[in-house]
Amino acid sequence: MYKVQTYLKVRQAYHNENKSIRQISREIGLSRHLVGKMVKNALPPGYVRQKEILRPKLSDHVLWIDEILERDKKAHPKQRHTAKRLYHRLKEERAFTGGYTIVRTYVAKKRLKSKEMFIPLSHDPGMAQCDFGEAMARIQGKLCKAHYLVMQLPFSDDVFVKAFAAENTESFCDGHVSAFIYFGGVPHRILYDNTKIAVKKILKDGKRMQTDAFIALRSHYLFKEGFANVARGNEKGGVENLVGFVRRNFMVPLPDFESFDDLNAHLVACCLKRHDEIKRGHEKTVGQRLMQESFLPLPALPYECCRIQAGKVTSQGLVRFQNNDYSVPTSIGQQQVLIKGYVNLVKIIFENKCIAEHPRCYGREEVLFNPLHYLKLLERKTGAFEQAAPLKGWILPPIFQRVHDTLYRKSGKDGRRSYIRILMFLETYGVGELKEALEQAVTQYIVDESVIKHLLRRLVEKKPANLSLLEHPTVPVVCVPLPDLSVYNELLSCRVA
Repeated sequence: MYKVQTYLKVRQAYHNENKSIRQISREIGLSRHLVGKMVKNALPPGYVRQKEILRPKLSDHVLWIDEILERDKKAHPKQRHTAKRLYHRLKEERAFTGGYTIVRTYVAKKRLKSKEMFIPLSHDPGMAQCDFGEAMARIQGKLCKAHYLVMQLPFSDDVFVKAFAAENTESFCDGHVSAFIYFGGVPHRILYDNTKIAVKKILKDGKRMQTDAFIALRSHYLFKEGFANVARGNEKGGVENLVGFVRRNFMVPLPDFESFDDLNAHLVACCLKRHDEIKRGHEKTVGQRLMQESFLPLPALPYECCRIQAGKVTSQGLVRFQNNDYSVPTSIGQQQVLIKGYVNLVKIIFENKCIAEHPRCYGREEVLFNPLHYLKLLERKTGAFEQAAPLKGWILPPIFQRVHDTLYRKSGKDGRRSYIRILMFLETYGVGELKEALEQAVTQYIVDESVIKHLLRRLVEKKPANLSLLEHPTVPVVCVPLPDLSVYNELLSCRVA
């Protein structure tokens, strides 16, 4: 292709100097046909194929290839024909004698023509989009998968992100509550994909049968919902892109935190940092445009984000929730209870009172004990003390074991029973407070349940100990003789005289 300088020289000679095409052809050394084209075009037009030429070896197989590519549109994306697979099938099934290049070129052009086009969308204030994403993180030194909820306001480009240990109903609802508090209000309408957390079933008319939990969330906050068509993530493309943006920018390098609370504090800081950015096509920052959003007011009380189910306490004082067992006080054995599973907490309710709380476990077939739940039973069944599973792994200061050994040597089973009752003080007092009381008792050589209870109370009240030692035969008793009152009578008689 000739350069634009040649076009300029030819066109100036023809139009300004009134030279003929024949004369210009002789002077420059180009054909008259080419000079004629240069006279008509100010710039090189480039090569334009008038008609697509199909290699004759492939022409007999085009319809067959087109049918396969059309069927592939309904197949799983990872099980569709590649150009190489089509080439091998042509060779094996249709005796194709051509090369791989012409097959690859035809398939590439065919797929390019069939690519979908999209209409740019405009978003009003108060609209939101919501989706979940996944990324790896290190929590307490352990590598795990973090499931993070992303809620975006397309009008202002503001975004909220919160990570959870699992993608479930509780985290879905908790993410919404936290997002609404972060934004300072509730969006009028939120667009979702067809997550099973919100949608039970897609009906024939396109309507969604929604889950009870999602309906309850909407009823509390009164926002309207919308759902993208199946396999049409582009309909909420803003948040779809942000899911990847969050992973690449907020989660790189690999997050390393002690807890999900610390990770979420980091994510909120990243979201707030974006408030100072000015996005392309706008003159105001994200934070300034957030002030122009339209929200529904927040309710007086936030939504209780928990999964509620009934349960029954087993003979071992355990309640099962989501494939894991949680202990309750053994005095509630064999009773029906109500279980509330929050994102990070499990509560067991009996007769409208919370009888047990445990950190939420996301493992499988694990048992979470609270040793205090079993002390009352162990007081009666002291023979099970050494093999009691709830006490295994209960890490207490060394002074506790020393007190146990002292009481057991002195009184055997009764001493151990007394030690168990001392452990029951932990239902009211802290481990540090009881530890200090035990150390004082050992220092004064008075290891006794009632003495320890007295010392503990005085420590909490911040008053000095006031011990009565008369009930302790091991303590030496000082005997003071009674006074002789006859001496006093003699003094009186002398005074009268």
